[in-house]
Amino acid sequence: MELKRVVVTGLGAVTPVGTTVPIFWNNIVNGVSGAAPITHFDASQFKTQFACEVKDFDPTQYFEKKEIRKMDLYTQYGLVAAKEAVENCGVDVEKVDKNEIGVIFSSGIGGIATYEQEVSNYYLNKDAGPKFNPFFIPKMISDIAAGQISIQYGFHGPNFATTSACASSTNSLIDAFNYIRLGKAKMFVVGGAEAAITPAGIGGFNAMMAISTRNDDPKTASRPFSKSRDGFVMGEGAGCLILEELDFALARGANILCELVGGGLSADAYHLTASHPDGLGAILAMSNALKDAELSPTDIDYINVHGTSTGVGDISEVKAIKEVFGEHAYKLNISSTKSMTGHLLGAAGAVEAIISILSLINGIVPPTINFTEGDEDPEIDYRLNFTFNQAQKRELNAVLSNNFGFGGHNATIIFKKYTK
Repeated sequence: MELKRVVVTGLGAVTPVGTTVPIFWNNIVNGVSGAAPITHFDASQFKTQFACEVKDFDPTQYFEKKEIRKMDLYTQYGLVAAKEAVENCGVDVEKVDKNEIGVIFSSGIGGIATYEQEVSNYYLNKDAGPKFNPFFIPKMISDIAAGQISIQYGFHGPNFATTSACASSTNSLIDAFNYIRLGKAKMFVVGGAEAAITPAGIGGFNAMMAISTRNDDPKTASRPFSKSRDGFVMGEGAGCLILEELDFALARGANILCELVGGGLSADAYHLTASHPDGLGAILAMSNALKDAELSPTDIDYINVHGTSTGVGDISEVKAIKEVFGEHAYKLNISSTKSMTGHLLGAAGAVEAIISILSLINGIVPPTINFTEGDEDPEIDYRLNFTFNQAQKRELNAVLSNNFGFGGHNATIIFKKYTK
């Protein structure tokens, strides 16, 4: 069968550097860091006391108070990002067949704050007997943002979440891509949300020694590809994209932003949390995405890397890029925007897909900030163009985005400029 073409028509974002796409993009291009001391809870006794929190988010601007009590923060972020994306795509939801529109919206962890609150309340008041909020379970589960979005708009198409840790929302994009090109739906609201800047979230990652402890200088803590990197910086927020079957988008006169042309998945099958030191899973995911897109490595102009600012991960991803792209690797632009947003875990893939698309549209590669001369890692090849500290203008025709998750999950997607 002939596969359908899939295009992107809408974007929505709630991030540590902007709660709308225009503000977010402006800050990304200008190298603004979202890191600051934690305000969600008292982190004074934690090894890490900073994160990339979403700023100035007032849920009462978007929801009635009784609805807020039914939703974890991650779901609130997801619904707000979805609203922006749906409005941005220009679809009249009253004039389309809602049975043909699905929602795949992911989270790596789900409602961890809700879980903490409910379980803490039980153990602190154990003598009084069990008293749980009736919304405890539906607030906590990692599929509920997808469910809430479908309820909000009455979309009756395929509706679920994918969970593959930090690859979750890239997985959701690939799933939606495949459903559309196989003719199973006409449109998807797709992305991911996360809100894990909580005592358990920070404490758990601290115990693993996975996150930075650079409390004296939070804004420079996320420093991918620098020798002095000491772990990722926790982020939060949501990213949402509208994917459509090309003919459906054209028929309704949609503004087509770009085309999603390929996706690749793989497993490291190596370690619970560490990437394969030689980047074997990353090599396979990127190779699979190129094959799926029917592109050669030389067709790619920019890679938005996973680039978390961890010791093993940054090195293995660089090795994988050099293996897949060969000499063309030195002609690419590469950047890690986690240097600005922090790591949004299950939302990272969607947010970084938005960055990749806006780079493609605007011909600008955002920077990897916080690199300083003299902080070179001898295991990293600096002949590669990591787009350090300053955005670079460049004609872009095809861009690739990587996301890799705990458990060895690897996901890669490729976007191209739309041509008829």
